[in-house]
Amino acid sequence: MIELLQVIGLGLVVLLPLANPLTTLALFLGLTGNMNKQQRDRIAYMTSLNVFIIMIVAYYAGQVVMNTFGISIPGLRIAGGLIVAFIGFRMLFPAPKPIPSAALAKELAEEQTEDIDTNIAFVPLAMPSTAGPGTIAMIISSASAVRQSDDFAPWVLTIAPPLIFLIVGLILWVSLLCSGSIMRVMGKGGIDAISRMMGFLLVCMGVQFIINGILEIIKTYPV
Repeated sequence: MIELLQVIGLGLVVLLPLANPLTTLALFLGLTGNMNKQQRDRIAYMTSLNVFIIMIVAYYAGQVVMNTFGISIPGLRIAGGLIVAFIGFRMLFPAPKPIPSAALAKELAEEQTEDIDTNIAFVPLAMPSTAGPGTIAMIISSASAVRQSDDFAPWVLTIAPPLIFLIVGLILWVSLLCSGSIMRVMGKGGIDAISRMMGFLLVCMGVQFIINGILEIIKTYPV
């Protein structure tokens, strides 16, 4: 049991700085400023579930999937960077929304919950904000190292990874559930300011992801 706790602690120390739930919380505040509590809670749950699934898939099948489709870590970083930058531009320069009629507004409100989960619970909140290219790359590289390790008992190395990913998901879920209190304090104007600020930061993060991917390509294939 002590070995299990040691491995879980080590995994959390490695993953939490990469996943950075606080960054996801700030992005969550910017994207859900106009939603009600029920919608925010559902997105928080779906985001945490998606993060857990992404990490599980990355650990057990990440290398196989990347090898099957010929995807490299630099390619993963560049693709993630493009997605992040695109979402950042949309947050930084939001399109003006037309004022709907009463009937249309009611219809949109009924459909809003389903559309919201599809739009932001997976991208960008789960990936690449939480389980981004760096996190996925770390999980894939750690998976191969863990399977070859003799430092801990085999049953510990079998049980620990899912528990680590579950704890990360729970930490993220609790963080996002606390967003309601933050929203009440900051108000609509503050949330809009956070949204635009996060949009700018996302553009910067996306560009940095692309730069990192290009640098990795240069290191891998020197001229």
